[in-house]
Amino acid sequence: MKRTVLLNRHLSELVASLGHMDEIIVADAGLPVPQGVRVIDLAVSAGVPEFKDLLNALRFELVIEGAIWAKEASPEVSAMMEGEIDAWSLETDRKIDVSCISHAEFKQRSAKARAVIRTGEVTPYANIILVSGVPF
Repeated sequence: MKRTVLLNRHLSELVASLGHMDEIIVADAGLPVPQGVRVIDLAVSAGVPEFKDLLNALRFELVIEGAIWAKEASPEVSAMMEGEIDAWSLETDRKIDVSCISHAEFKQRSAKARAVIRTGEVTPYANIILVSGVPF
């Protein structure tokens, strides 16, 4: 059995298969997923698991160089995502580029994601694109 934080076999396989600049999405329970994009559905019930919990778990196994979310996210959701990305940056001692796009652009861009990880989060616009980096 794995000793690291991330125990889910589907998430572990996804992280291990990512290349530089590949994109994955951590999504709330309502984000539409384009046909053909892999879905790893972790949602159990409203709020389980929380969006933030999944970001915390991924931080220990995934190297990212970018994060993108929707401009329409509330100040509270944006602040939470900024805090998570700041923690990620401190953990890895790397600068992470952050940008915001419209929710319509976000949904369009999701068509090129390697996977969408669906959480039980029910907060509007709690969706983030993580751009894979390299550990060197």
